[in-house]
Amino acid sequence: MSPKASSVSYSPLPSHTPPPNVVVLTYYRPPPDPSFLLLRRCLAFTFSVILLSAAVFFLYPSDPTLQVSRIRLNHIQVHSYPKFTLDVSFSLLVKVRNRDFFSLDYDTLDVSVGYRGRELGVVRSRGGKLRARGSSFVNATLDLNGLEIIYDVFYLVEDLARGVIPFDTTSKVNGELGVFLFKVPIKGRASCEIYVNTTDETIVREDCFP
Repeated sequence: MSPKASSVSYSPLPSHTPPPNVVVLTYYRPPPDPSFLLLRRCLAFTFSVILLSAAVFFLYPSDPTLQVSRIRLNHIQVHSYPKFTLDVSFSLLVKVRNRDFFSLDYDTLDVSVGYRGRELGVVRSRGGKLRARGSSFVNATLDLNGLEIIYDVFYLVEDLARGVIPFDTTSKVNGELGVFLFKVPIKGRASCEIYVNTTDETIVREDCFP
């Protein structure tokens, strides 16, 4: 006798199932720490100051530097009759250096020679142009003949007795620096103290400073 089969009933699935409910939660950002905000602002301010200082340092125009690279005495002669007069000749090599990041146009280079603080004569050399951060050498020869030493004749007699005459030279340059669309006037200066031996007509000592 065969067992009796059990009947199981199934209910059909609905044709349209409703979508599940989805809840979207926004990302929670904690409020920023006030001390962190203050630190960030301080760092930004410090960086801005450093950047501005660097820009001013590199772009602010500065005067050129002058350096007397070489001084040579050509001749010197003192005349005591009929009055005290002086003949002297110097040759100088002056180095002009442009420290800026812009080109430099200088009009003239003036070199003067003095004795005991009194100017004896001036020689003027032609100008030129210097590229940014560049240098140039300028030759200058100063010939002074028949100079009357009136006010300092007693000092001159003492210097002749010692055999050494002190002179001072001053080099000046005037020009313009092209900063973008502007022309900025600039000037440079260098001075030297020269001690000349009247016996062998040589320079025994020279002290130069800007």
